Amino acid sequence: MQVIIDADTKLVIAAARPVPGNTADARAWRDSGLAQHYDGVTVPADGATTPASSSRTANAPAGPSCQAKRRTTHRKVRARVEHAFARMKHYKILRDCQQRGNGLHHAVQAVAHMHNLTLTS
Repeated sequence: MQVIIDADTKLVIAAARPVPGNTADARAWRDSGLAQHYDGVTVPADGATTPASSSRTANAPAGPSCQAKRRTTHRKVRARVEHAFARMKHYKILRDCQQRGNGLHHAVQAVAHMHNLTLTS
């Protein structure tokens, strides 16, 4: 499942259609259409997705202190994303999901909407 979460508000911005579990993250990202839609936007991703062009930061400063700062910032953002995934998995429909095809996509969309409503209420 490819999901984009705003790091500041923790709201789900977009969720792509799920792909089989044996699909590489980089390919799932490219095929989802999110990469083209968010072209030019810095989208931090885990190590498996870095081949996608949108997940890299262009012209990042070099040097040991800059690298340490980037890693710390990246970890903070990734933690927010992982916490959002954990909150979304609290919904039983995703935790025990037996949906196939469009059913899973609709379940993810519904949970993302409920997640956003919970955060904004």
